[in-house]
Amino acid sequence: MKKVRLLIADDHTLVLEGLKRILENEFELAGMAENGRELLRMTEELKPDVVLVDISMPLLNGIDATKQLLKTTAGVKVIFVTMHADSDYVAEAFRAGASGYLLKRSAATELVWAIHEVMKGRYYVTPLVTREALSPLFGGSQEPRKLSSTLTSRQREVLQLVAEGRSVKEIAAILKVSAKTVEFHKSALMDRLGIHTTAELTRYAIEHGLIAI
Repeated sequence: MKKVRLLIADDHTLVLEGLKRILENEFELAGMAENGRELLRMTEELKPDVVLVDISMPLLNGIDATKQLLKTTAGVKVIFVTMHADSDYVAEAFRAGASGYLLKRSAATELVWAIHEVMKGRYYVTPLVTREALSPLFGGSQEPRKLSSTLTSRQREVLQLVAEGRSVKEIAAILKVSAKTVEFHKSALMDRLGIHTTAELTRYAIEHGLIAI
């Protein structure tokens, strides 16, 4: 039987190496990415069956990367493996198109099981996520706060890169747009959020899970 092809994305080398050791005997490891934009490129090139992705990653966070890669790579399944257990992150992950959600403290056997489950067309959520956290996904009364839901996809990208301390010139090169376009998006998102300084933008990005502290 053909092995399931995996692509793993996490910005911590120790996590990548740990996941590799756990999974390499049962699955085919197509590659490992250390940021969200590398993940997009490698997914398009390598055509994995399943992508394991963290939420907090440099250049492009896992939520936004998932939204983009599912538009360009048909059939790929996405499982989040993250430290975030609260309802906002769980709900955003599945809104982005995730098939599974585990925590980094989940057991190795659970991750293997989750991969097989999503390959069968099912969804998987670790039992370590509380019932209260799942209630917004299944008709519960709690309405989750959408992470930066008032921003466009491009504004979210600019916000993350600004919060990571990158210059307008660097952002323009990463996004392949002009510096003037970056300035326009930065100004628009500041107006929309009622924010006036880069420090406030950084605080907002951290609070909404676009970057890690």
